[in-house]
Amino acid sequence: MSERLKPGDTAPAFTLPDADGNEVSLASHQGRKVIVYFYPAALTPGCTKQACDFTDNLDALASAGYDVIGVSPDKPEKLAKFREKENLKVTLVGDPSKETLAAYGAFGEKKLYGKTVTGVIRSTVVVGEDGTVEHAFYNVKATGHVAKIMRDLGV
Repeated sequence: MSERLKPGDTAPAFTLPDADGNEVSLASHQGRKVIVYFYPAALTPGCTKQACDFTDNLDALASAGYDVIGVSPDKPEKLAKFREKENLKVTLVGDPSKETLAAYGAFGEKKLYGKTVTGVIRSTVVVGEDGTVEHAFYNVKATGHVAKIMRDLGV
């Protein structure tokens, strides 16, 4: 089970392929605040709702100084289909090895329909301009989560 991050921790560095196969790294966002959210799978109902919510609020978040990166274990080809089908504007990156998911505490045991399974724990980590964790939310709900984050961040 991976350790969950807490405010004040240094956000783990990552470089992952986006929907077009281009590398996206946390370091390339240095000097901006980054909302890194982790979701189980592209093209599923809850993950679609969450990605659409982030897309719908992207301008407000960007105006407040936040970039948004969605991370899932999906390959770039599936992310590209997801982006096109749902007209998504958020940056989506794939972590098939699940190393980044684990480093952020977003992969491990969770309850699913009353059973304990190992998988992606729907989570959101807000990284400050200096690369430290400002907020870490785990086991979040897909619906209403973006509105809650925006309230918590005062956006």
